[in-house]
Amino acid sequence: MSLADAGDEVILPIPWYFNHQMTLNLLGVKTVALQTIAQDGFLPSVERCRDLITSKTKAIVLVTPNNPTGAIYTPDLISSFASLAREKGVALVIDETYRDFIVSGPAPHTLFSNPSWRDTFIHLFSFSKAYCLPGHRLGAIVASPHLLSSTKKILDTVQICAPRPVQLALAPLLPSLRTFVDHTAGNVHARHILFKDVIPKRWKIGSQGGYYAFVKHPFARVGAADVSRRLAEEMGVVSLPSAFSLGDGSAD
Repeated sequence: MSLADAGDEVILPIPWYFNHQMTLNLLGVKTVALQTIAQDGFLPSVERCRDLITSKTKAIVLVTPNNPTGAIYTPDLISSFASLAREKGVALVIDETYRDFIVSGPAPHTLFSNPSWRDTFIHLFSFSKAYCLPGHRLGAIVASPHLLSSTKKILDTVQICAPRPVQLALAPLLPSLRTFVDHTAGNVHARHILFKDVIPKRWKIGSQGGYYAFVKHPFARVGAADVSRRLAEEMGVVSLPSAFSLGDGSAD
């Protein structure tokens, strides 16, 4: 398994987090959109993904719990994508930044139990979200030693000063901070429930995840930018007309 080169392709379900595409654009790697829809709970289709794979495809990238849709991919769905990645000989990158915000249900997946997981699986995580350290970008990547060696070479060129002091300071505190993480996840979950209860019925919640929600306004001939402006000016509510790629340029 090697890093993608310029001209290669990476498959990403949409909506996707914009930084993924920005980084791929910077590297000259083509982003191939795997369309997801609200009616399916924004869950990506393994069959549609299979049809998108070509000789130039180097990786499939999943984000679960998803940012921005909030969709949580089931262990069976993730396992199916892992099988597809092994079959096609491409990497399966799973960004699990919001993994600690899952408060119920089974473990997100069991991919690490496969002795050959290093052949295809790349796991991404962010302590910055779980432990509220947004200014330090403290994260993790779990992959094969060969890939990690290549990754460190790239990091040497784009990140001169890694936040090592924060890592050293945080390490002995992690066990005691687990309660804080669980408490934060419970509070976020309660806010999602409250938001659903208080939002006017004419406004449709497409999805919720982490600290945000996708909401469709009821005004047929008014753009999202105008709605956001009026919410700020008239109601004191700050919103974003669009912060993520929806695949078709839509901002509503």
